[in-house]
Amino acid sequence: MCYACDVEALVALADPTRRALLGLLVPGELAAGELAARFPVSRPAISRHLRVLREAGLVRSRVQGRRRLYALDPRPLRELDDWLAPYRDLWARRLDALDTEMARGRRARRRRGTP
Repeated sequence: MCYACDVEALVALADPTRRALLGLLVPGELAAGELAARFPVSRPAISRHLRVLREAGLVRSRVQGRRRLYALDPRPLRELDDWLAPYRDLWARRLDALDTEMARGRRARRRRGTP
């Protein structure tokens, strides 16, 4: 696992516009112009966001004629998912314990006759 890569991917994912760009690329490849047309910011701003995503390894690009096409590269996301797995398990256990306590509280209120 490349921890420097994880940090770059996390930094890239911190921006909501970049997360939205990745979401648009889930179904498949799109041209930079098609991506830019879906945002209320300038094309150069979207280009900078795409560059950050490319440098973080989250997207790859290729030139086709006069268009630059972008595609999602899921590898860094898989690495982040692997890194987050132990934390996910920790939170699942804590949420299960909270659910148990809430159920106990509901049962106790029903026994006392309060909603």
